[in-house]
Amino acid sequence: MLTPRFDGALRHAARLHRSQTRKGTTTPYISHLMAVSALVLEHGGDEEQAIAGLLHDAIEDAGETTGSLQQVYGTRVAQIVTECSDFDGSNPRPDWTTRKRGYIDALPGKSDDAILVTSCDKLHNAESILEDLHAIGPAVFDRFTAGRDGTLWYYDTLATALAQRAPTILGARLRRIVSALLDAAGTA
Repeated sequence: MLTPRFDGALRHAARLHRSQTRKGTTTPYISHLMAVSALVLEHGGDEEQAIAGLLHDAIEDAGETTGSLQQVYGTRVAQIVTECSDFDGSNPRPDWTTRKRGYIDALPGKSDDAILVTSCDKLHNAESILEDLHAIGPAVFDRFTAGRDGTLWYYDTLATALAQRAPTILGARLRRIVSALLDAAGTA
């Protein structure tokens, strides 16, 4: 069962991301955070992993620090969020390719907690991109810094790497969605 800590984390995430929307849409960003947290729970995660799902973008997209998260939510949640981030808030922010390659290269050393949350995050993102690709066509890739080819490379590489670490059902689901995305984008 979830406790009031989860409720507080949901409110905190809503405050942090209140003015943000999903890339290229009017969908409130909190919908993604709630979906990731729900996927974490559906794939056997506990409350702390679900809280990390709500807060997984707090450092890289909302300016939170590991220390502030640790103070409120404890070491484990702060560590998961830190491991799920491809950016630590330092200046200057590294370019997209450097951040994404570094993130992928670090996957083998990440905790099982972070792999669960990351897999759920990437699954929800890939599902959203696939749905939007079907709805609006290739223009969906204009939303992303790396465009079509970079985005597809990133998700394909992530799905392969995470399939080796993620729980079997979750890793297989991510691989299926990314394969469908590649097919729909005409790269298979």
